[in-house]
Amino acid sequence: MNTFLFACIAMLSLLVMACVGCVSLAIRARNMQYWLPAYLFQKKQDRPVKFTPEQPRHIFIAVCDHYEPEWGNPQKAEAIARVDRWCEEYPARFSRFSDSRGQVPQHTFFFPQDQYQPEYLDRLARLCKQGFGDVEIHLHHDNDTAEGLRQKMNDFRKTLYERHGLLRKDPETGEILYSFIHGNWALCNSRPDGRWCGVDNEIDVLLETGCYADLTMPSAPSDTQTRIINSIYYAKNQPGKCKSHDAGTLAQVGQTPKRDSLLMIQGPLGLDWNQRKWGFMPGIENSDLHGGRPATISRFRHWLAADVHVAGRPDWTFIKLHTHGAKPGNLETLLGPETEAFHAELRREAARHPEWKYYYVTAWEMAALIHQAEQGNTTPDFEAIHPISHQETAVSV
Repeated sequence: MNTFLFACIAMLSLLVMACVGCVSLAIRARNMQYWLPAYLFQKKQDRPVKFTPEQPRHIFIAVCDHYEPEWGNPQKAEAIARVDRWCEEYPARFSRFSDSRGQVPQHTFFFPQDQYQPEYLDRLARLCKQGFGDVEIHLHHDNDTAEGLRQKMNDFRKTLYERHGLLRKDPETGEILYSFIHGNWALCNSRPDGRWCGVDNEIDVLLETGCYADLTMPSAPSDTQTRIINSIYYAKNQPGKCKSHDAGTLAQVGQTPKRDSLLMIQGPLGLDWNQRKWGFMPGIENSDLHGGRPATISRFRHWLAADVHVAGRPDWTFIKLHTHGAKPGNLETLLGPETEAFHAELRREAARHPEWKYYYVTAWEMAALIHQAEQGNTTPDFEAIHPISHQETAVSV
């Protein structure tokens, strides 16, 4: 081998190694090492399905809001103004849209226990009773204990139910039920530095206090992201370990959930080659709605492609989105013309796809529909979801 050829090969090798190193650094900079293997190599749960108007694809869309009126530490009057804007503008802007069952867009407010003020919840309760959504529980906590978490959840669910007429009771046990999103994404003490939680056995405490589902994931690009992606599954506490929800059992038709396992409902997560960084790295589609990244039909196609469903029921697609709806900037997007345009375009897109049926649902409805799929339903039964009603409480604003 002559000297020139050897030099060319050496330079090419160095260039390849440099490129590999840059890609590796870029992957770790966005914590993609946690979930990229699953995205690239995860096996499909079911064979592809050919959808027709007679055998449609049922698409369930839930917007789950980490709703923090006190984001950025505003004066209380400003925080109340944010809530008032939601209560006034959401019905005004979105009442004219409806899904395949005639339901208006739904919004689930996961309200942080650590920001509780009755004035906020009184207003949100009234909006929900008008038919525009629901309230569930969100929590930021740091250096906590299992007992401290247990008390927070028990006290807050009781307040929401008895003071504000929110949440629901199990008709058999009388227990107040709720779904959960963890603040700072740190479910089950999953941050490597141990911050913003402290409770390794969080799943057990949530189950003990009436939690029927967790909707925290995906958290990418956070380092709390699980290896499991684009899935509906059950996780249980792994004694002595944090991040227990990094493993679990897929929800599937004919399977009865175990009592010691918590339903985990994930939103879509994947690569978006239309949103590149540095010219060569794809963006991350993590189902987050925020200022500068509103819902669009292009994103909707990504959400469909993630194919989140109960194993054995591939014709039911669950799209769980998330946002921080009280944050300035996000608020303008979510209550602005961009979101109106999405609903209008979704209606037109559905008209072009007679094999689609799409539904705006709350977190509660999404969990109930997952259980219907597990039980073998072939069509969604919305009438069966509502017998467990809210506490009838007079709410004044």
